[in-house]
Amino acid sequence: MLPRPTTHSKALGPGVAGPELAVATSAVLDRPPQPGAHLPLSGAQPCAVDPATLADPRQHTKYPYVTGTSVMAIKYKDGVLVGCDTLGAYGSTKRYKNTQRIYHVNSKCVVAAGGEISDFQYITNLLDELTTDDYRTDDGIELTPQEVHSYLCRVMYNRRNKFDPLWNSLVVGGVQEGKPFLGMIGMIGTHYTDSHVTTGFANQLARPLFRERQQDDMSEEEALKLMYDALRVCYYRDKVSINKFQIAKVTKDGGVSISEPFALDMRWDYKLFAQPTKWAVGAW
Repeated sequence: MLPRPTTHSKALGPGVAGPELAVATSAVLDRPPQPGAHLPLSGAQPCAVDPATLADPRQHTKYPYVTGTSVMAIKYKDGVLVGCDTLGAYGSTKRYKNTQRIYHVNSKCVVAAGGEISDFQYITNLLDELTTDDYRTDDGIELTPQEVHSYLCRVMYNRRNKFDPLWNSLVVGGVQEGKPFLGMIGMIGTHYTDSHVTTGFANQLARPLFRERQQDDMSEEEALKLMYDALRVCYYRDKVSINKFQIAKVTKDGGVSISEPFALDMRWDYKLFAQPTKWAVGAW
């Protein structure tokens, strides 16, 4: 009597079945297994959607659906600060309020993103592969922030050339050779480095504050106060934002730390908030 095919690997345990273990082989059946709904022709994992079975042609993302808003980052004397809120907005609906948009790459670097959340998850998977390879090599060498920045520039530009861009603006922050590093990458591969970088609406709201008050030799307390003011201004003026923020800090001695979500004190009793359109043309 032929043995019944197992649904998991005896070596690795249950829950790690592959197509070759979940389906009887040609030695057991009269004919080789045929592609089915549970075994995609593309060779993906069981129960994955097989593009060959879809009636419609595959389409590229034309418009982001679940998005995050502004990211802002500044240098200071001991390292860098990267801040953003935790909202994943479905259009104008504040749908997902616990979305972490700051990714811890390694002990030297973080990456934060605005734009499509699923595309950022794809980017974090790519970075996971790189950091896993670093860990496997076990030679004590990690990717530097500048290397991560250059790699993500190539990824974004490559996808742009395929007319299938990743709908994100990325901020890379870290410490390299004892010096703070900040870089920004746009969705079509445009990029730059500076002492302060922003994405989205923060380009208009937070960047003027940074130009006026940010200094590379400022203390951590001054940098945090400036970051809080920038986050507060963006929350006041950006409708797709919430009062729930995270700040990542990267220093030479302390490595990477990402704060728990927190709220800032807000005021809504400003006179201009009471009647914002009092003197506007055509207002009531």
